[in-house]
Amino acid sequence: MNSIHVIPVSPASERFADADHWCAFGAQWESGDSKEIECLSVVDETHDVKTFTFRCPDYHALAYEPGQFLTVSPVIGGESVSRCYTLSSTPTRPFSFSITVKRVPGGSVSNWLHDNLRAGHSLVASGPAGNFTPVAGPSRKMLYLSAGSGVTPLMAMTRAAADLYAELDIVFVHSARTPKDIIFRAELGRMEGSMAEMRTLFFCEGLGDEPEWNGPIGRLSIEQLQRQIPDFKEREVFTCGPKGYMDATRALLEKAGFDMARYHQESFDISTEGIVEPALIPAVLGQPQDTFTVRLARSGREFTMSAEQTVLSAAKKAGAIVPSSCSQGVCGTCKTAVLEGTVEMNHNGGIRQREIDKGMRLLCCSRPTSDLVIDL
Repeated sequence: MNSIHVIPVSPASERFADADHWCAFGAQWESGDSKEIECLSVVDETHDVKTFTFRCPDYHALAYEPGQFLTVSPVIGGESVSRCYTLSSTPTRPFSFSITVKRVPGGSVSNWLHDNLRAGHSLVASGPAGNFTPVAGPSRKMLYLSAGSGVTPLMAMTRAAADLYAELDIVFVHSARTPKDIIFRAELGRMEGSMAEMRTLFFCEGLGDEPEWNGPIGRLSIEQLQRQIPDFKEREVFTCGPKGYMDATRALLEKAGFDMARYHQESFDISTEGIVEPALIPAVLGQPQDTFTVRLARSGREFTMSAEQTVLSAAKKAGAIVPSSCSQGVCGTCKTAVLEGTVEMNHNGGIRQREIDKGMRLLCCSRPTSDLVIDL
């Protein structure tokens, strides 16, 4: 048992006193389930970034792929609020797992976590989910490009590679405002020293309070890419960061002639806590806009909506409380049964076919094609 990594939060005599929990040790947390998780520790990574480490009180293991995320749902002001956060830990150590959260100005969940969550506290989480994993593009030569808290899924991938002694050639490029804003800086340095084919490259916009910094100043450019990573076209590229960074990186690689079939990026904008409402489909000029009636089965509330709105946005405008997070069909938080009627749904992996077959739909990416009754 000593080979299993479990972070203690209380004396062993207390932790293992519950025989039922101890007997469940090693069972798996099924993907898509909601569970109460217990915070084990809170670590300051930078002045505005913290890592929160959790475990399941019933000692269930969390099975996930590096790069996937959890949806956490703390109760804030008496209301459950959900947000997606990438797991920064490695799935090779499944009995404790971490999210690394940057404080977002005005962000209700990130600020609440920073200000309130402590070791011993609990909250509800669901998942894991997401397709941004190395399984999407198996390769021996990897190029990880990240900015800000976008470092977290790439850190999970690198930690997993280190634990598995994977024979990967990894170049890990991270962009930050200043050297002190580089998340996981010390650990990345240690891994670079211990992994035979790993190299880190940090780009900073300014020196901050480290005038002795001798790394690159400025942003990643085609010239820097060609000089620092001359074999970049031979690598599988994974990119994560604020939307502006990902857009600029994609454009840079396209201009450089990179094969974009080998390019992968996170599918929601981490800089906005995942709250991005999908764009409405523009109406055809002169074409009448259909409207439909939606009834919420549990509350009895009714409202009308146009065919161009998502059910989620219309329900929220009507005052309904609907759990949601990414609003892009990725996380699965707004998964709800459509009891009557039909919708057109264009999701991004946040729902499984067997759930669709049972009548479940993601409200954030569903638009009505008839009157609806939904299970809310």
